[in-house]
Amino acid sequence: MKHLFLVRHAKSSWADESLCDRERPLNTRGQSQLAPLGKALKAIGAFEGEVYCSDATRALATLEGAWPESLMPGHWHTRSELYTFDHRRLIAWLKERGDDSRVTLVGHNPALLELAQWMLQQPPEQLPTASFIHIRLSIKHWRQLDRGKGKLVALMTPQDYSYAHFERKLKKKARTAGDDPARDIPKALHHQHDRLRQLERGVILGLDDEFLHQYRIAIRRSRAIAESVQEVTGDKALAKAVKTLKRHARATGPLRDLHVFLQDLPELCGDNSEIRAALQIWFEREAANRHKKLVKRLQSKRYHDSMEHWLNLIDSRKFQKLAGTLREKDIRKAVECRIKEFNKLTAELMHTSPDEDIHRLRKQLKRIRYLMELDAKTWKSELKTLKARQQLYGQFQDLHVQIELLDQFRKAAPEVLPSALNGILETLEERKADTRQQILTLGGLDGAPL
Repeated sequence: MKHLFLVRHAKSSWADESLCDRERPLNTRGQSQLAPLGKALKAIGAFEGEVYCSDATRALATLEGAWPESLMPGHWHTRSELYTFDHRRLIAWLKERGDDSRVTLVGHNPALLELAQWMLQQPPEQLPTASFIHIRLSIKHWRQLDRGKGKLVALMTPQDYSYAHFERKLKKKARTAGDDPARDIPKALHHQHDRLRQLERGVILGLDDEFLHQYRIAIRRSRAIAESVQEVTGDKALAKAVKTLKRHARATGPLRDLHVFLQDLPELCGDNSEIRAALQIWFEREAANRHKKLVKRLQSKRYHDSMEHWLNLIDSRKFQKLAGTLREKDIRKAVECRIKEFNKLTAELMHTSPDEDIHRLRKQLKRIRYLMELDAKTWKSELKTLKARQQLYGQFQDLHVQIELLDQFRKAAPEVLPSALNGILETLEERKADTRQQILTLGGLDGAPL
């Protein structure tokens, strides 16, 4: 069995016309593709065998920039013959390889794409810059290479493994302006649905945590808009759909909490590399297990059926008619009711209140905000205040979760540097207490605008 990885160089520059093609460097976008490309190549095993690179400047810069710091520097081979646009030359070169089970080529189109098309019965039509193809070959020796004998294992583009590059291709966000609910609300929900389906691949691949974060935002916003419409109109038909969206959102929570914790870990551990390594190994394993469960869920028939049902609902005439019944006075009344409830709970909040009371207020803030966004032009200044408050309540939630995670670790591994662990827990408790004080100082919300 042989494995072949075909990596096209990152985006190159044509700015300097005095340079020959072989000497062209990467442009700014190409440079930004390197770190996520390296992470993706490492995850798929492209650096585990022999790596060969064209001697063109843009190809070498791609490999050097993508090469992981954890691997031996410069552990690759530069070959002038790989600077070619003729796939037949690559075929002849591959047939001369030895017993290497894995070979990675960093080179150029159209040679790489045409090579893949020669090897695969159902080949890809494109291979953009900074993209790669993984092909499995049921052969013992490279000299046995033949047309149509390969199997496509993976094709990844920058949009698959990097949220920043995925975002470049997205349409502008659809917003509910409040001028025409019958048009704006279904349009916004349809946009969020499309976004969810586009983000799923990035979530499943798990190479960039930001895909999951944005997926959570999209599904929670969808749920909030639908819940707000239901609250204002009193329609019960939306209840089941809202419940399903809530269930999908909850399924992503534990993994997202672990992502946030792992991002904060270097700052929490400071110079104590030993406790940092112990915590990182343990929580990365936990995150990997959570990711497997989430992937299984997203690939299930039940999940896909529920998303299809949701799309049919928001596209229906009934829902559009329902959205069209929304009136400014109805939205105002629902917001005032929520604010009254929020202020009542806030007045009851004390220094000794359980954390759950603050979590409940955080959820109330979200509901108020999304109700206001159904008539955003009326609540413009209030929305700015709510967003700032949400951030503070979110910080409290993150600290609460991180303390719980560390407690779980301490119970599972009580012998691992207990003094250092206690120090981190004390720091988090102090931060949580300070955030609680800030929340208490803020008090309630003002009522409806004049």
